[in-house]
Amino acid sequence: MNLKISALEFVQEVKNGNISAEDFVAKTLERIQSVDDKLHAFLSVNEEAVDKAQEIDKKVKSGDKVGSCFGMPISIKDNMCIKDSKTTCASKMLEDFVAPYDATVITKLKEQDAVFIGKVNLDEFAMGLTTEFSAFGPSKNPWNTEYVPGGSSGGSAVSVSAFECIASLGSDTGGSVRNPASFCSTVGYKPTYGLISRYGLISYSNSIEQIGPLTRTVKDAAFMLNIISGLDINDNTTLDDKNEDYLSEIDSGIEGKKIGIIKEMIGDSIDPAVLSATKDAIAKLESLGAICEEVSLDMVQYSVAAYYTITATEAGSNLARYDNLRYGYDFPVEGYEFNSYISKARKNFGPEVIRRMIIGGFVPSAGKAGKYFLKAMKVKSKLTKEIDEAFKKYDLLIAPTVPILPFKIGEKIDDPVSLFLIDINTVTANLTGKPAISIPFAISNGLPIGIQLLADSMNDKLLLQAAHALEQTVKLPEVPIWLKLD
Repeated sequence: MNLKISALEFVQEVKNGNISAEDFVAKTLERIQSVDDKLHAFLSVNEEAVDKAQEIDKKVKSGDKVGSCFGMPISIKDNMCIKDSKTTCASKMLEDFVAPYDATVITKLKEQDAVFIGKVNLDEFAMGLTTEFSAFGPSKNPWNTEYVPGGSSGGSAVSVSAFECIASLGSDTGGSVRNPASFCSTVGYKPTYGLISRYGLISYSNSIEQIGPLTRTVKDAAFMLNIISGLDINDNTTLDDKNEDYLSEIDSGIEGKKIGIIKEMIGDSIDPAVLSATKDAIAKLESLGAICEEVSLDMVQYSVAAYYTITATEAGSNLARYDNLRYGYDFPVEGYEFNSYISKARKNFGPEVIRRMIIGGFVPSAGKAGKYFLKAMKVKSKLTKEIDEAFKKYDLLIAPTVPILPFKIGEKIDDPVSLFLIDINTVTANLTGKPAISIPFAISNGLPIGIQLLADSMNDKLLLQAAHALEQTVKLPEVPIWLKLD
C-alpha cells in the first residue's frame, strides 16, 4: 500500500477500485503506530476510523453517492471541535474537554466522506511557532528529529510529511500553517481572511486567524479549499466565494504575471541557504514567463511588534473564559476567595500562554491603550494600505516563508524575542487579510526550505495557479523518516 500518494491520487484510486478506503486507513493507522512515538504528531487517534472507511467502501461498491473525499484520512489540529471528541488545544486547562458540536470545516468534510484519523499536536492554544509549547510535549521534525517542526500547527505538518495522513487542517494566526509547512516540506495554505469559517475553532485572535490546509501538493490544497470554503451563517466574517472551483484552470501558468520581491523580507538576518533558494525560485518564475522586480513595504519592519500587540490583546480577552468554573480541572474550592481561586486555576497554563495573557492585560489597560494597542492598529492599517498599493502594480508577491532554517529543539525556547522575530515574513498576510502559501522548494543540510507567495484578497485562485507552476519546477527527495522507520 503506497501511503505517499496525493489526495487527488487517492480519490482516483478508490473510485477506480484499485484500493479500498478501509485498507488505506488501516495502513495509515499502522504507520502512525510505527513512527509516532518518535515524532509525537498525534495527541489522539480515532479508533473508529476503520469502521468509517468500511462504510464508505460499501457506498462505493453499491453505487451510492459518495462524497468527494472517498474516505481520505485527514488529521485535525487539536483546536478545532469534533463532536464527542476531546479538543485540548494542547493545554492542561482543556485536557478533558469533549466538544459538544462540530466545527463548520468538520461538518463540511464529514459531508464529503473524509475520515478523521486523529487530532494533532500544537503549541498550547496555538501560541508559538515550534510546537515546543504543547503541554503534552513537542512534536519532532521528520527530516531530523532533533529539530523543531515549526508551529503552531506542527503536528499537522509532521503528520502530512511523515505519511501519517494524506492532508491536515491547521490554523494560521501569524504563520502557523506556513511556518511548519516550510520546516517540514509540505504545502501550507493561508486563505483570504473570511474565506473559511472559523466557527468551532477555539479562538486565539479572532480578527486575524484563519483555518487552512496542509497537503502534499498545491492541487491537494485547492481540492481541500473547494470543500471547506464559503459562507457560514455561524461566522459573520465569512465571505461568499460564489462556489469557486479552485482546481479548475490550476495549470494556467504565470506567463506575463508581475511578481514583486519583498525587499524587507530578504534582509541581513536571512540564512544564506534560504537566500540562495529564494533567488533560485525567482529565476524559475522568470523562466516560466513571470516578470519579477523588487518592491519595498516599509511597514513590514513594524509588523511583528504590531502583530504581537494585537494578538496578545485579543488572546487576553479570549482566554479570560478559562477560569476553571466552566473549563478546567478539578481541585477543592474551599479556602479560596474568587481572585485567588482563578489565579490558582490559571497556573496550569504554560509559559507562553501566560506571557501573552499578561501582555494582553497590560496593553489595553487604562493609560496604555493609546500608547500600544492604537499604535499597533495604525501599523496594521498602514501596512494594509501599503500592500494594497503594491497589488495595484503586481499580481503576486514573493519572499522566503521563514528567513532561517529549522533549528534544534530547545535552542530558542528561552529567547521569546528571537522566536517572535522568526514571524517577520509571515505576519503581513495575517495583518492584512491576504492569502499566502508556502511551497516546498529546497533542502539544505537535510533541512527543508519553503518559498512564500502572496496575492490580493480573493485572488486565491491566481495564488494557487502560481504556486502550482512553481511547484512543477521542483523535485525534492523523500522525507528520510520513511527510509529509517519503515
